[in-house]
Amino acid sequence: MGFELEKKAGIDAVTKAARVCARMREEPEFREALHKTDGSPVTLADFFVQALINEELTTSFPEIPIVAEETSLCLEGDCGEKLRNHLSKLLPKKNPDEILRAIDRGDNEGGGRGRFWTLDPIDGTRGFLAKRQYAIALALIEDGEVVLGVLGCPELGLDTRDGGSQEKGFVFFAERGQGSYQVALSDGLQTRISVSGIARTSEAVMCESAATPGSSYEFSGKISRLLDITAEPVRMDSQCKYAVLARGDTSIYLRPSPRKDYKENIWDHAAGYIIVREAGGTVTDSSGKPLDFSVGRKLHENKGVLATNGVIHEAVLRAVEKTVSKKSHKG
Repeated sequence: MGFELEKKAGIDAVTKAARVCARMREEPEFREALHKTDGSPVTLADFFVQALINEELTTSFPEIPIVAEETSLCLEGDCGEKLRNHLSKLLPKKNPDEILRAIDRGDNEGGGRGRFWTLDPIDGTRGFLAKRQYAIALALIEDGEVVLGVLGCPELGLDTRDGGSQEKGFVFFAERGQGSYQVALSDGLQTRISVSGIARTSEAVMCESAATPGSSYEFSGKISRLLDITAEPVRMDSQCKYAVLARGDTSIYLRPSPRKDYKENIWDHAAGYIIVREAGGTVTDSSGKPLDFSVGRKLHENKGVLATNGVIHEAVLRAVEKTVSKKSHKG
């Protein structure tokens, strides 16, 4: 069974959101940050994109629930009133209560049976605020397996390492068994993408987060030395890291777990996961276990994430295991 209707709806919704986000990022009111209970930032743009995409998906597929990151609880109080007024201007056909209900349609708990969407309206909010990379990340999960993924990357250029005034703005998508594709926001040009073909780890380029320096960089630096990697790492926010790996700009994306009890959110990885896999890559946790999207809103059965071009995956896993063992022994 294919997912043509779901794919079209997902690509249309993410493309629309990506175009609007590119404009909103230049407006100060859309970049005003609130802080959630865990201390992470959230903006008006996060709420707008979640309301927009949830509404469009529910209109097309009312029977498919949604697992999304944000909740309207952040929109309480005086500051919330200001943001609700802005949302009403962005969504003039909806009154404030309807907008809040659209945001909160993302409250499903997920699981291993049936179908559901998972959405991160702005993955990499810190990147959005700092005018770096960010992504709109949407995936469809069926019986615990990711079957469709769409990533909107409004600030991503054609060449990851070129910071000039090049063409930028792409939507990436993949359907199970159908390959991965990149679509330019400027002209709609669609091209099939694939991971790099390098077979030597010394030729690899590593991608890592721009927002988590310190111990994370120290860990990945040790991995790079074990693998004889000499290229400077590409550092960026959000699931754009999956996108540049899928199209061959980089060869390794390593996300070590920041602490022992930390569990990744499914919306932070589902879309990128299938886009890399359909481009020919491999994605596991940092111990080599498959990512398990069937156990709720978090990857409860996994620790850390490792994505590669596939060819060098086992070599990178061995380097990770060796580094973790040394760290444990010293501890």
